[in-house]
Amino acid sequence: MTTVTGQANMIVINYSYGNTGQGTFAHQIDVSAYNGWGDALNASISGQATMSGDCTRESASFPAKPLKPLNSWRLGESFFNTTATAAGAEGTCATYWYLTFTNGTYPNAVEKYEINEFRCDNNTGGRPTVGCVVWWYASALTYSKAVTPNLVRHVKLAQGSGLPGATFDAPLRRTTNPLVTAANRDRACDDAPSIQDMSCDEYPIATSKNGLSAGGTRRSFDGCSLPDIPSGTGAKGASICMIPALENSSQGGSNTQFFRAERMLGEDPFRVLTSN
Repeated sequence: MTTVTGQANMIVINYSYGNTGQGTFAHQIDVSAYNGWGDALNASISGQATMSGDCTRESASFPAKPLKPLNSWRLGESFFNTTATAAGAEGTCATYWYLTFTNGTYPNAVEKYEINEFRCDNNTGGRPTVGCVVWWYASALTYSKAVTPNLVRHVKLAQGSGLPGATFDAPLRRTTNPLVTAANRDRACDDAPSIQDMSCDEYPIATSKNGLSAGGTRRSFDGCSLPDIPSGTGAKGASICMIPALENSSQGGSNTQFFRAERMLGEDPFRVLTSN
């Protein structure tokens, strides 16, 4: 039979951070007891940090301290280094904190906390150094209405018709396969009309796995100068629209800078958003 002799209610803040230009990342944990009763509040807390994957632990510190006084913080800090540093290398690392609660003659209690898995690489085009990202987070590629109004209009129409990319639940996924990119472009825009100072824009973008290479049919909208392409709805296929060539070139530069800055590799999810 178990007898409860106390209870401690705590806030635990568990977080990690890294840098797209560095091979070191951190996992921190903060604990504060805010109320409770009995023997539990006489406990001490300490922590150990560990990891699994392509990484080593650089340092970790969470010395034993009493939970009391209430509303005070007990902090753990740890740093890890990727081992994916050779040219072309990619690797992942998961990190963990094990918090141990010690209280006199009571058995120790241990709680495990994990957080974001990092992927580090030395394989991102245009980035000659190692860096780390939370690869599964769908970062936002954002087009500005002030800079590319016709592109933004097309993206909104395309997403409004059901094509993916606007949300975390239905992101686009990057392709680094030039054959897939070429197939997306050719199937979308190969027969586009020749209009001075205009060019054919496809959505989803050609450097995603969600274009016409994945199936579906083309759709377009009023004002896109493609009267023979019907409108449509649904998550499969692609939308095309004739937009100013300068805007299309600006989009290409934005895409390249985004993929480079976010260290996006093949299969990585991303969103496409618009701003004023």
